[in-house]
Amino acid sequence: MTQDHRSPQNASARAAAVRSSHPMNRRRAAGLIAAIAGVGFIPLRDSRGQETDPDSTPSSSIQSNTVGEVPTTGALRPGPVGQPPPRPTSLRTTPTAIVSDKAQIDAEIEALQIVDGVMQDPTGPWVVSWYEQTAQLGEPGNVVMAGHVDYWGVGPSVFYNVTDLVEGDEIRVTGGDASIHTYGVEWIQTVGIEDLTSGRIAEFVSPTPGQALTLITCGGEFDYVSGEYLSRTAIRANFTGVTRESPSTPES
Repeated sequence: MTQDHRSPQNASARAAAVRSSHPMNRRRAAGLIAAIAGVGFIPLRDSRGQETDPDSTPSSSIQSNTVGEVPTTGALRPGPVGQPPPRPTSLRTTPTAIVSDKAQIDAEIEALQIVDGVMQDPTGPWVVSWYEQTAQLGEPGNVVMAGHVDYWGVGPSVFYNVTDLVEGDEIRVTGGDASIHTYGVEWIQTVGIEDLTSGRIAEFVSPTPGQALTLITCGGEFDYVSGEYLSRTAIRANFTGVTRESPSTPES
């Protein structure tokens, strides 16, 4: 036989029954939140800051019986604090100048194209051409450049002494952002025109997994009948470091 649920003496039992039958009572919710947040359990407090007693007579103040938002455990949160860090600005830059003390090179660089598989000729005796279809400074790949070994009406030109380079010699290339990229010579090869198959040319100009620099010029004997050199010389150098200007301190 059931008892009268409206009798005062059953108020505590009724409150306990309601709490135990609710799928997520306040103490279970608090315990779950504390476990997720990774902190110790803290007794819930009522709106007046006093600890609640499950056996005490409920106060007349209105209390929320809903579960609040679970605290974060370190995952990304909305707002400025939780936003992902900005991606670093790209450090690649177009080459603007090249220097090699050993090969006596100190020249500006122009940007040219590879058209229908043919590299455009440098426009003058003292300028070095960089081909825009190849890599830029500061990114993985092969930075391909060309220069004249000599020039009609001028004589020895910008790449006249590249064959003096040996393994380990330093080549410095300046970028448009004033950074200086340093390369160390790995090898130098001179190949006859008749041996310049597409596969051999690809060895010189194809992309590389790391940062590399390839210089190409004419070489070998000069054929006065055809008016051209009978060989091509290629120098491969590998990236060894970069120097960047420190940002200037703003004037006060």
